[in-house]
Amino acid sequence: MENQIEEIKRKIDIVEFIGSFITLKKAGRNFKAICPFHQEKSPSFVVSPDRGIWHCFGACGEGGDAIKFLMKWENITFIEALKELAKKTGVKLTLNKISFEDKIWQKKERYIGMNQLASEFFHYILNKTDFGKKASEYLKARLLNQSIIDKFELGYSPSSWDSLKLFLKKKKYEEEEMLENGLLVKSERGSYYDRFRGRLMFPLKNSRNNVLGFSGRILEGGEKEAKYVNTPETPIYHKRECLFGINLALEEIKKQKNVFIVEGELDMITPYQHGYSNFVAVKGTALTVEQLKLLKRYTDRITLMMDADTAGIESIKRGIDEAEKFDFEVRVVTIDFAKDPDEALTKDPDKFKKLISKPIPIYDFLIKTAQEKYPEESAFAKKKIADEIIPVIEKIFNPIVRTFYMKKLAGILEVSENTIENLVLQLKRKKKQLSLNKIKYNKPVEDSRELTIDKYVLSILFQSEDPNKIYRNVFEILKPEYFLHPSYEKISRLFFEEIEKNKKVNINQFGQNLPDELQPIFDEIFLFASTDHNLSNESLDRLIHEIKKYYFKREIKKILGEAESLENKKQLVEISQNLKEVEKKLISL
Repeated sequence: MENQIEEIKRKIDIVEFIGSFITLKKAGRNFKAICPFHQEKSPSFVVSPDRGIWHCFGACGEGGDAIKFLMKWENITFIEALKELAKKTGVKLTLNKISFEDKIWQKKERYIGMNQLASEFFHYILNKTDFGKKASEYLKARLLNQSIIDKFELGYSPSSWDSLKLFLKKKKYEEEEMLENGLLVKSERGSYYDRFRGRLMFPLKNSRNNVLGFSGRILEGGEKEAKYVNTPETPIYHKRECLFGINLALEEIKKQKNVFIVEGELDMITPYQHGYSNFVAVKGTALTVEQLKLLKRYTDRITLMMDADTAGIESIKRGIDEAEKFDFEVRVVTIDFAKDPDEALTKDPDKFKKLISKPIPIYDFLIKTAQEKYPEESAFAKKKIADEIIPVIEKIFNPIVRTFYMKKLAGILEVSENTIENLVLQLKRKKKQLSLNKIKYNKPVEDSRELTIDKYVLSILFQSEDPNKIYRNVFEILKPEYFLHPSYEKISRLFFEEIEKNKKVNINQFGQNLPDELQPIFDEIFLFASTDHNLSNESLDRLIHEIKKYYFKREIKKILGEAESLENKKQLVEISQNLKEVEKKLISL
């Protein structure tokens, strides 16, 4: 199995592979990019084609090989990523020989399989039985054709308490599994019954076309019953990550470089039937960070088609707070002749087409909405408009966009631009003060200069075309124990030993032969020289002597902290003398 994994890694050009997901730019021997796994403005993501690894030197600190990248990108398990890359490279995997049991993967695969069977069951009930006639008639009344019903695998859950349960039991699934996967509910008496009963069923799929959960719309029932029932949080379904229709819209989103976001399943399905294939629906009232991260992979532009009521506008505001952080261009389409996209297309397809062709920027929409809310030409009304829009403008990251809307608001309110600018600054100061008053959380401490130098010198050594030559310059002056970090000391010591044994060292082989706990640290060190570290202008010789200086200072401090003895005094004198010599050398460099 290990040989198969290594074969997959060898066959993958990591620059080409990662470059198919994000934009990479050449940086010396390596490549750099904006990290796709956290929000940042400056590139800290480094890829090494020589070693087939990547590492982020920013906030997330993630790193690994092509397998690890795919795991992170798709949020999948090791074996899932391995299977996909094996297929891509033509390597035949013998999974039965895996030395460990990936229980998470096994459960995930089993639950996805369970959901697929449930989806087929609901689809069959809708199309092939008398139980589904009412739901079928409902869909026809909504003008959905059979090909669309099949495309989205729409279905119907019969009113029976246990029809799905009995079906899945025949397929060798246990009740406890169905419960954990959100398909059953457990009563107070301890019995199990179907969660979805008498509902039109919408399978909820991810971008990989896997059924992760369901949304069930009631067709008839009392006021006490919820209009929609959704799968709860399960090992495979997470509401915050779900975008209904993403599996079908993905290619068109990439092609159009834009995605329309609507609120309900039918508001996505009906446009799709009319040829609008870059629509997705949110499961909730506001865009989440997880949804935005997913969309950011494929587009920089989102167009919202939310309800223009108070709740809808507030959800839009919450959405743009997050969208602004991801540097999305956000636009809005409001439907003034129907309550939602589904109804609009049914009433007047041509008018709908014209409407979506002219979206307005989100900030123009919010200003317009505030003006309509407070139409009076009074000072009080203008203050209310300012109260609503100033917090929106304050959050705009781009200074050009922010200045544009400050100027626009000043014109609307008939005040000077300075007045608006002062209001924005006041809000910023107020927010800053509030944040200072809150409990301060411990933030990751940036590497000290000492640690940074250690990492940089070792990186230069390992990345060198001839590490054996540079080694002599380094280790004639330094010893492994001079490095501050214990792992750096271990790695340098092992490298020192390897150099002593072999005249020429294969750096890739050296990295692979390190203990498991040292390999990710070695990868980070290896790529560090390609990051922004402010050391590239300093001579290697000077940095080496600086490492030595730091070591002697640590040793002096250590001795002074110990009990006084004759031996300690001798050591102190000796080390102090060595320190003076190093400092003299540094002055001359």
